[in-house]
Amino acid sequence: MELRVGICDDSQTDAAYVETFLSAWAQERDLALHVERFPSAESFLFRYAEEKRFDLLLLDIEMGQLDGVTMAKEIRRDNQDVQIVFITGYSDYIAEGYEVAALHYLLKPVNGDKLRAVLDRAVDKVRRRERALTLEQGGEMVRIPLGEIRYLEVCRNYVTVHAKGDYTTKSTLSRLEEALDGRFHRLGRSMVVNLEVVRRVTKTQVILSDGSVLPLPRGAYEGLNRAIIAHS
Repeated sequence: MELRVGICDDSQTDAAYVETFLSAWAQERDLALHVERFPSAESFLFRYAEEKRFDLLLLDIEMGQLDGVTMAKEIRRDNQDVQIVFITGYSDYIAEGYEVAALHYLLKPVNGDKLRAVLDRAVDKVRRRERALTLEQGGEMVRIPLGEIRYLEVCRNYVTVHAKGDYTTKSTLSRLEEALDGRFHRLGRSMVVNLEVVRRVTKTQVILSDGSVLPLPRGAYEGLNRAIIAHS
């Protein structure tokens, strides 16, 4: 596979170090690598408007007029798949990193072992994103990448898969669940949720990254939180 990476940092020295490390890591993992460097958030967004095919973004936070967190929020408006890693000299932005589902947060100077571990996690997520759920709908087969699925819910003899679109098929939830992977968690009898899009959990609700609010069955709170911690 080819991993498409964007490095956005107004420090040429720091960006060059990360790119050199990336190249060595990719050789170790026998990965093809396509890397683009950007000196500002504005320059990245200009390029991103032309082509959104990035798998991983390594972002500084303190950059000129537009900071890395604001840039990441702009990206997340229409892209939940790209892996985002913040690399910065300050530890004041960790909470904001959670808002954009950042994969990790690394402090400068970057520790090589920690960066290698984060890169391994990123490529694992990209590979898993390529898996898909196949449904029969309207006499044709529909392929839905697992990374696009937010949740599945049962209504009588039908299951609706909520992804970039909604797909309803006659099936049991258990049968479709067999095609899912470890990022998915069952909420009671009638729903399965993608843990990677869960942003907040209360005693009665699960709030997803797109603002969807799912009811949380009684007794499911502790199990869901354990699953989130184990998956993170």
